[in-house]
Amino acid sequence: MAKMGCRLGLLWLEVMSSNVVKRPVSIAVVDYDMGNLHSVCKGLENAGATPKITDSPDEILAADGVVLPGVGAFDPAIEHLRSRHLIGPLQEAIGSGKPFLGICLGLQILFDRSEEGKEPGLGVIPGVVRRFKSEPGLTIPHMGWNQLQFNQPDIPLWQHLSPQPWAYFVHSYYVDPIDENVRAATVTHGRQTVTAAIARDNLMAVQFHPEKSSTAGLQMLANFVNLNL
Repeated sequence: MAKMGCRLGLLWLEVMSSNVVKRPVSIAVVDYDMGNLHSVCKGLENAGATPKITDSPDEILAADGVVLPGVGAFDPAIEHLRSRHLIGPLQEAIGSGKPFLGICLGLQILFDRSEEGKEPGLGVIPGVVRRFKSEPGLTIPHMGWNQLQFNQPDIPLWQHLSPQPWAYFVHSYYVDPIDENVRAATVTHGRQTVTAAIARDNLMAVQFHPEKSSTAGLQMLANFVNLNL
């Protein structure tokens, strides 16, 4: 454990050497009982932000930026957001122009609907969440390290990254946007190349877990924090 802690510390020194936050940045990390939020918060803290885990609409709307993490199933996520009266405030936060980052399930619920369930999504990005098709020898869920292919190589989230960085995935479903121009990156699993990230104006969302994606993921979180300066 000591070696792992030293290794993570060195990774953060490497990332932060080119990412100096000039003022405190408040980031609302949305709590709707769908995943462990603390690893995301730690990444944001190490990038110089002041994250706050919250389910308060007022705090979400007052923050400099918003992170919507999540793991689990589509329908329970929507139900939890609805029970906390967060659907409208999240849509408002995205519409306000402040930086907004969805992670894993936090990407999928931005879409119209999912083949996984019956609940409507937030409808911010037109499209459907689909399940990977079965292939001989293909493991579902798609779990582990895989390389990104950038469709929008110049967006701020990808600054200071190699052209095809590795990221850590755990998912059985992927987003299928109607507008292909919102795709920021793809990933190939078996013979299927699917959306790994989307970006449109102030909205960014990724299917992988940046907080588990070593140096590249830490860099992405630092890039997001710097957007809020």
